[in-house]
Amino acid sequence: MKDEAEAAGKSRLVELLGALATKEGFSPSNLAAVQFVRSNNPFPRMPVVYEPSIVIVGQGKKIGYLGDRVYTYDPFNYLVLSVPLPFECETQCTPEEPYLAVSVKVDPVTVGELLIEMDDDSAYERAEPAGICSTPLTDEMIGATVRLLECLESPLDSRILGPHNVREIVYRALYGEQGGALRALATRHSRFSQIARVLRRIHTEFDKELDMGALAGEAGMSISAFHHNFKAVTSSSPLQYLKNIRLHKARMLMAQDGLNAGAAAVRVGYESAAQVSREFKRLFGNTPADEATKWRGSGLL
Repeated sequence: MKDEAEAAGKSRLVELLGALATKEGFSPSNLAAVQFVRSNNPFPRMPVVYEPSIVIVGQGKKIGYLGDRVYTYDPFNYLVLSVPLPFECETQCTPEEPYLAVSVKVDPVTVGELLIEMDDDSAYERAEPAGICSTPLTDEMIGATVRLLECLESPLDSRILGPHNVREIVYRALYGEQGGALRALATRHSRFSQIARVLRRIHTEFDKELDMGALAGEAGMSISAFHHNFKAVTSSSPLQYLKNIRLHKARMLMAQDGLNAGAAAVRVGYESAAQVSREFKRLFGNTPADEATKWRGSGLL
């Protein structure tokens, strides 16, 4: 009986996503915190950057790679990112069975409010968690996602019921097997939350000169402790993380806004087009112009 109910829930999830995620790539919903994702064709492993989010997949599969870790998100596992994170991603799907998913933004304020209301730290993980994890998709999470998608079919339901449905999904993720990263995000003085605060600053001030010593001080850590904890969360050094974010932002400016490499380089904090061209080739395997052409109009940025 339980297997039949689970199969029915997953079938309904695919049905709703097929009706709502009609545009290739990311598309907005009636709620600012929710996006639909669709891919009609497979994509090889490539660099991407995700904002903090919970990604629930109805159909198809994605495989994320961060350092030596591999994360699968598909109809059996959902993805949780508690910090903004560059990583590599591979998409597996077919035109007949496209990749269909919904992405729910993770808001630290909502996480903190839920933890206060839950008043339960029994499942809190003392070890510092990573910024990304994949977790088995439970019946409870499937049901919460179906309710969210059903309400998103109506603008009025979205406005009245949508925020409650989003909170339920965050709540389910908090109680998931890998909910420790979300709990640590809202724990003010944890090492994880201190690194997360620095990551948010890097994402908003990536075009400025950022001194790593000052960032370590902002996190309340020595330089060595800052580098150690930063790598534990992101699998990257602070300088490499900043470089990756700048390159992803430059790619977006070229693909979406039509900037050339020189203009994009200046906008994201590089001093020259030659410098950004070298870094583009290392990260993306293409020149800036070729990479912008590849992504322009794809809807994947």
